[in-house]
Amino acid sequence: MKLSDVQVRRLEQFLDRIKSETYPEPRTTGHEAATEKMLPQVVEWAKLGEGAKVLDVGCGQGVALERFRDLKMDAIGITLNDEDRAVCESQGYRVLMMDQSFLDFPDESFDLVWCRHTLEHSIFPYFTLAEFRRVLRPRGWLYVEVPAPDTASRHETNRNHYSVLGRNLWFSLLERAGFSIEASSEIKLTVPVGEDVYWPFLVRRKD
Repeated sequence: MKLSDVQVRRLEQFLDRIKSETYPEPRTTGHEAATEKMLPQVVEWAKLGEGAKVLDVGCGQGVALERFRDLKMDAIGITLNDEDRAVCESQGYRVLMMDQSFLDFPDESFDLVWCRHTLEHSIFPYFTLAEFRRVLRPRGWLYVEVPAPDTASRHETNRNHYSVLGRNLWFSLLERAGFSIEASSEIKLTVPVGEDVYWPFLVRRKD
């Protein structure tokens, strides 16, 4: 299927419109704690060492980038928010303005794609996952963490959460996009409005 020029323009106009719906992601205690818990587990499971090439998708204001730098990994972040990029750059991190669904990297560029609380912002997550697979090296690793629907936080009502999906659908999309699921779990936490749930998935590119 080849998109016509008119169809391409419609998509570009739509993406331009929703880009204005992004917002800064300042550091918070909850996200710091979750990253502190999950990132070492991912690094150990994937057996990543110094110099590993890492893409931090939706890097916020550098929570994970700081830890990758401490581990002497070669990490780069992407975001669509000017404030987040400015904060990251002020701390010496490499960050590009880039849409997670249209990655401007060559095939097989990274050992790990770290995507924590970003995939739910994709309007077409199946396509986005295929992009993640494309930029991963053979047998490379992807860490995805997404919010569950129908919790007290009502993530599906967030103005730029477009894909707050059920757990089984995430499993299916990951597998269809060319990944094998190596580990998954559930993170439960209490927020001011009640109980919230996040789903982490550690998956590997199938070749």
